[in-house]
Amino acid sequence: MTSAVENLLATLDLEQLEVNLFRGRSPQSSWQRVFGGQVIGQALVAALRTVEGRPAHSMHAYFMLGGDPKVPIIYEVDRIRDGKSFTTRRVVAIQHGQAIFTTAVSFHGDEQGFSHQARMPDVPGPEQLPTEADVKARLASMPEPVRRYFERERPIELRPVEYGRYLGGKSDDARFHVWIRTTGRLPDDPALHQCVLAYASDLTLLDAALIPHGRSVFEKTIMAASLDHALWLHRPFRADDWLLYAQESPNLSGARGFARGLIFSRDGTLVASVAQEGLLRERRER
Repeated sequence: MTSAVENLLATLDLEQLEVNLFRGRSPQSSWQRVFGGQVIGQALVAALRTVEGRPAHSMHAYFMLGGDPKVPIIYEVDRIRDGKSFTTRRVVAIQHGQAIFTTAVSFHGDEQGFSHQARMPDVPGPEQLPTEADVKARLASMPEPVRRYFERERPIELRPVEYGRYLGGKSDDARFHVWIRTTGRLPDDPALHQCVLAYASDLTLLDAALIPHGRSVFEKTIMAASLDHALWLHRPFRADDWLLYAQESPNLSGARGFARGLIFSRDGTLVASVAQEGLLRERRER
């Protein structure tokens, strides 16, 4: 297990303060605000700590304020309902006395019945794409913001199919495919794999809305912030095995970009779906 994965697991291991009350901490970094995927993952952990016997199947979240990485985040869980088939929780993340994030999480046990799924896109496998080492060897030719991102040790490895995206390329259909997995082996707990995927689901999705414009959230002149995030968990998976994150953006208008994604396992099984709207605007000169 890499140190970055160990740090991710430590970040997701919330401290219980009281019944329905948990405390999470942020890894120390140069970031000025908390990564949205961290809050999504920690909130899911908090909800899971109050449910037994049922896995999460969906969460719907709103970001209200940027998180402060210097202080802990308090997660308050409201046990809204424990029904015969479904369990519902509401989680509020609090810093400096204010709510910065809220989400509703639903839990449901597996049932037999009808089944169908979307087909996985026909794209090159991860072994056919540049590795992290290959990308780092080419850093000199990459834009500075992208170079800084790939120079950092990260818990999630990314292998983009449309590699030219990070070299200023653009595509009119606003589609982007990236293989993702943790950079080290994870424990076997299925709930932990759900929380890690929740964390990873926020890494690249909003950036897809800038593809038709040949721009990227890596640019200093772009102001980007997640506004909401929805995640549906369809089938079991492992976050330390390769997953294909197929992303597209149907709309960008009014400084709000909308993007959605399907996540497939290596064998083509659809394991999750994601949707997100986020703020995307040119930074105003002061």
